[in-house]
Amino acid sequence: MIKNDIKDIKLAEKGRLRIEWASRDMPVLKGIKERFLREKPLKGVRIAACLHVTTETANLMDTLSAGGAQVHLCASNPLSTQDDVAASLVKHFKIPTFSIKGEDNKTYYKHMNQCLSLKPQITMDDGADLVSTLHKDSGGLLKNMLGGTEETTTGVIRLKAMAAGGVLKYPIIAVNDAYTKYMFDNRYGTGQSTLDGILRATNRLIAGSIFVVCGYGWCGKGVAMRAKGHGARVVVTEVDPLRALEAVLDGFMVMPVKEAAAIGDIFVTVTGDINVISEQSFRRMKDGAIISNSGHFNVEIDIDSLKKLSKATRTIRDFVEEYTLRDGRRIYLLGEGRLINLAAAEGHPSQVMDMSFANQALSAEYMAKNHRKLENRVYPVPRDIDENIARLKLAGMGIAIDKLTPEQKKYLQSWEMGT
Repeated sequence: MIKNDIKDIKLAEKGRLRIEWASRDMPVLKGIKERFLREKPLKGVRIAACLHVTTETANLMDTLSAGGAQVHLCASNPLSTQDDVAASLVKHFKIPTFSIKGEDNKTYYKHMNQCLSLKPQITMDDGADLVSTLHKDSGGLLKNMLGGTEETTTGVIRLKAMAAGGVLKYPIIAVNDAYTKYMFDNRYGTGQSTLDGILRATNRLIAGSIFVVCGYGWCGKGVAMRAKGHGARVVVTEVDPLRALEAVLDGFMVMPVKEAAAIGDIFVTVTGDINVISEQSFRRMKDGAIISNSGHFNVEIDIDSLKKLSKATRTIRDFVEEYTLRDGRRIYLLGEGRLINLAAAEGHPSQVMDMSFANQALSAEYMAKNHRKLENRVYPVPRDIDENIARLKLAGMGIAIDKLTPEQKKYLQSWEMGT
């Protein structure tokens, strides 16, 4: 039996079918897998991956294995694991997997250390917990490292802080910062899947509600766009004046959190920072307010303060906790404040993850080939990889685009021609 710690191996067949279903909408990754099978660019490379254990991730793991890599996988969030997918990865794909949906914090880090038992040469992270753990607790493993990749905004911020502080011990490629990742995964993926998670958890009507989006980065833009599409009156809160101005010109109301707290029906945090919705906000919220998070960690909502303000709590629906405040008002917290799109739903659609995970696979290949040239800092995805993924995605969608003529190229490169 392949090494694992999963919920139930009997779920494997269901997982296999769902993995197959996702693969139908991942033509870019499929093409990379076919090349990897021929060329084996990752032959013998050990990769520890700390990602959301979903159907799309399973297809990425299959692609890395096709390239010759040895792969171990653990979850990057205690609530994001799809248990049937974990079972299929072990049974059908022979990939050591350590993840159980709903695992406690102790188990979460146990699984991370089981993943690191591979003695990896490349880390593939979503939130930088694996890199952080490796640096703090497994210093002896650092001598093996060639490099790593990072999937999310929160992780890139942490890794850049490590690099700035001189403590990052190997190079990292910021997959999150590729155009074919953040412009599509963060905006369209987070936008759709966040609304999906809220609807599955609550079955509430979005139309007509006051929907508060805290943060107007790429993820916030996507959530606001989709909430507006459902008929909500959308309020954006921001600390960045440029993003706030953009939200205004995009047609949204913009105000401080404390003002939005008094009028909002549904709240979503997507900032990457702590205590965005705090005690001050809870004291102003109306009875029945729904709060959720689609940022990477469960720190954006000050849950401890909410507990202290409450006289009673209960789970009223799956992924819905009711907090009754001392004055009788009820506030509903979704998914324990963790990623609602993965806690209550299935995460991003596979069409979007096709590009994100193509970036992961090709960045791992690039790192394996070029690590000797790189310093211990955070690098962008090479532009040729980014553009190639976009071309492959368009081809997979049956869409052709124009090419510059020689005359047009000459004009763009000259200063003499003018008007």
